[in-house]
Amino acid sequence: MQIGEGAELVRATGIPVVFDFRAADVAAGGQGAPLVPVFHRALARALDRPHPIAVLNLGGVANITFIDGERDPVACDTGPANALIDDFFRERTGAPRDQDGASAAAGRVDEAAIKRLVAHPFFAQPCPKSLDRNDFREWIAAHGGLAQKSLEDGAATLTMLTATTVARTVDVLPRPPRSWIVAGGGARNPTLVRMLTERLCPATVETAEQVGWSADALEAQAFAFLAVRSLNGLPLTFPTTTGVPRPMTGGVLVRP
Repeated sequence: MQIGEGAELVRATGIPVVFDFRAADVAAGGQGAPLVPVFHRALARALDRPHPIAVLNLGGVANITFIDGERDPVACDTGPANALIDDFFRERTGAPRDQDGASAAAGRVDEAAIKRLVAHPFFAQPCPKSLDRNDFREWIAAHGGLAQKSLEDGAATLTMLTATTVARTVDVLPRPPRSWIVAGGGARNPTLVRMLTERLCPATVETAEQVGWSADALEAQAFAFLAVRSLNGLPLTFPTTTGVPRPMTGGVLVRP
């Protein structure tokens, strides 16, 4: 499902609008996500970091772009990111999130639960692969043991689950990344970033802001970049990012 009506935006802004970026990819047999790896590759060109570079976006789910020179990017969703932690907090406290990862930092990780949870077959699947934010709800309820955990221990376990499933994705990449850049809301969770740094060692882990990218504007910038590629008939998605049979452009242009 997508929100946003291009014609209404044209009427409101008076400028051309490109929208509906996913439909062509899905119609051709792709998964329609993730869409931004080609933007991550463009950003990575300006970075003086050892390749391969992995750009990790921590939204409701986590997704990764693997960049190795000018080859087509490789991408996939890695597993849960903020959604499970946020939902757990809402149910327990009414708060929208574990602010700054404070509760997770005070809790104890249930490593046995982590082992059970990462046995889900999704984590061993090759790229490309994609998720919905609710895909692991029943699996977590059945195998996470959260009902018996304190707020702190539950937060610690769910946060480590995100870090562990990201690290597991290294096994299905062409080769291990040497540099990781973490973006999205999860980059503002220092406990999650610390756990990722531990699990991804010896690779370096930096946040988007640390390398000079705008954490707040990155997604908006990505879709502006995709709009320009669409206008120029350039590919937005690739067999290695969405599973589409061939590199595909996309988007629908509406003019004033």
